[in-house]
Amino acid sequence: MSEQDQSQKTEDPTPKKLADAAKKGDVLASRELGTAMVVVVGAAWLALAGPAMVGSLELMVRDGLSFGFEDVRTFDPAGAFLRLLAIIAIPVIVLFGLTMIAAVAGPALLGSLGFRGEAIGFKGSKLNPLSGVKRIFGLQGLIELGKSILKVLLIGSIGVWLLMGELPGLIGLGALDIRAAIYSVGGTFVFAVLLMAGALGLIALIDVPAQKLQRTRRLRMSKQEIKDEHKQSEGSPEVKGHLRAKQREIAKGSVRKAMAEATVVLTNPTHFAVALRYKQGADAAPIVVARGRGITAEAIRELASEQNVPMLSYPELTRAIYYTSRAGHFVREDLYLAVATVLAFVFNLDAARAAGHAPPTIAVPPEARFDADGRRV
Repeated sequence: MSEQDQSQKTEDPTPKKLADAAKKGDVLASRELGTAMVVVVGAAWLALAGPAMVGSLELMVRDGLSFGFEDVRTFDPAGAFLRLLAIIAIPVIVLFGLTMIAAVAGPALLGSLGFRGEAIGFKGSKLNPLSGVKRIFGLQGLIELGKSILKVLLIGSIGVWLLMGELPGLIGLGALDIRAAIYSVGGTFVFAVLLMAGALGLIALIDVPAQKLQRTRRLRMSKQEIKDEHKQSEGSPEVKGHLRAKQREIAKGSVRKAMAEATVVLTNPTHFAVALRYKQGADAAPIVVARGRGITAEAIRELASEQNVPMLSYPELTRAIYYTSRAGHFVREDLYLAVATVLAFVFNLDAARAAGHAPPTIAVPPEARFDADGRRV
């Protein structure tokens, strides 16, 4: 990538860019964190279970070097080996299990745990020797070299400091009995491992934010890339318009038959629409033949225009009927007066228009007033 292209990538990666990179194996990872967790768990096991492990080893050695007449008479080396191995098997299995959990916990804490098929696929670019040289002598290679030097210096300094402090005690081990000498060396060893685990943990605390910063920088996007991604995820206006037209056609097909019987359509005027039927002498009360919001309301309005069904804008009444009645049901009784006023105007619509009369003002009962979300007002 040229410096000019990189300079244009000033925006942090979007969640989609991060997810796509993760599918290809580019995840937030820190070898230092995994190493530190494994060493910390191992050091904790040594501190807590180390004395018991030494006791088990002592028992195993004593049992292995002790034998009687019965052991000679029924010589069974395989059985003896398994018996001795069982003495230390449980502590070793526990240590193995804890280190495996620690190794898995590192990626899990960074959110990068999981199998990604695309990450193990063949990539010819990885065979390019120039790419390998660039990785070694590039910025990432220098950073890894710096971390390695830091680890050597830090852990080496701790080792030298610890050795100089414990040197008098180590020289005097020859004057102690074997048991006391072993426990003294074991205590020093555990202390050294705990210190080194702490040092590795400190390096991991520095490495994790650094890795996160490097990954963010590597996946940065330009403003145009963000716009293109948004356009791709949301869909182009042409596709969205085509999809909306298809949805409207489906909605029109679902209410077309009902609209053939409609006497009047009441609108919100844009979000809601209800179609009412009232045939004098045939219907006992006004009936809702169709109702809808959004695409369905749009389809009802289009069909009303095609079929010359009168449309009137009564937002409160439209929402009241929408939220209190279903298609095929009578209008609720407390809305009869308002609907009757509208129907009376519709039945004399030609005369009202000729005289220049505006649609009548109606009052919706307070208990039938709703907002656009169906909450009582």
